[in-house]
Amino acid sequence: MKVMHFHFGKDGGAERFFVHLVKALAERGVEQTAVIRPHRPWRPEIEGSTRITESHFRNLSLDRLLLPRKVMQMAQRDRPDALMAWAPRASQLMPPYKRCIKISRLGDYPPRLDYFHNTDCIVCNTPGIAEHVRKLGWKRDVEIISNFTSTERVEPISRATLDTPEGAPVVMSMGRFVERKGFHTLIEAVAKVPGAYLWLLGDGEEGENLHKLATDLGVSQRVRFAGWQKDTRRFLAAADIFVMASNHEPLGNVILEAWAQGTPVVSSRSEGPQWFMRDGENGLMVDIGDADGFARAIERIADDRSLGAALAERGHQTLVSHFSKEAITDAYLTLFASKR
Repeated sequence: MKVMHFHFGKDGGAERFFVHLVKALAERGVEQTAVIRPHRPWRPEIEGSTRITESHFRNLSLDRLLLPRKVMQMAQRDRPDALMAWAPRASQLMPPYKRCIKISRLGDYPPRLDYFHNTDCIVCNTPGIAEHVRKLGWKRDVEIISNFTSTERVEPISRATLDTPEGAPVVMSMGRFVERKGFHTLIEAVAKVPGAYLWLLGDGEEGENLHKLATDLGVSQRVRFAGWQKDTRRFLAAADIFVMASNHEPLGNVILEAWAQGTPVVSSRSEGPQWFMRDGENGLMVDIGDADGFARAIERIADDRSLGAALAERGHQTLVSHFSKEAITDAYLTLFASKR
């Protein structure tokens, strides 16, 4: 089987899942080609699993004019069983190639459908996104196939790495520092929990504002900005609590990654988590933007380790039963073969 991917993302949960799926498909013997942006830090992770072509595909670039013709030529030459575009922008590159299934994979809610004029099937990673594209008027095929993450347990990183006392409760979050991720709410919450330390992995346009907020609230000595990390698992394994405070989160892949390392989760009641989390069963859920609510949830787990262990165990059960590598990879392989 042959698959050609178009992916122009940067760094985040969608990119981590792209890496996971490319590697999983390679393990199943799928021959792959990937068109990605240059200088992606995760490129080395997929180099043994796919051939790689780099392109910016920006509006004001020569690639914008030349790449559509190039990928059509690549498809005619390689005769793939599936073309797969990751997100709306990449879907604009989808060539009008007739001899295979053309898939657009969505991890967020698209504002309109004109990106997908050459797409046969939209794959949504949550039921909410599938409902949204149908309401927009999509009449062609829709499939719901979610994400998976590695379930391998790793050794925790030493807390000394981030200058954190051994006995202190460690709260962790990660992602791109943009407003919708709610990191400002999380910093406000940690400021209300005496003695708790916060590890933030990532970077982005809100970085300077987040540093300033920690200083203004007098908690800069308890907040660790660790930057982007190639492998976040050892940090997750070392944390006591993982918090996702997003205002908008179609799925919440970071929650799955936390569960994989046995870390209890507190999440906002954003779209994706409301699909697979149950408050008090496999995690604690808090209203969007409620810093006091996040502080109370953090304190509950920090003060009751047995509660944290129970939430983490049931979270891991949810991960294994609903988001397994084998089931998700099988679903994609079945879809790729559907137009053979």
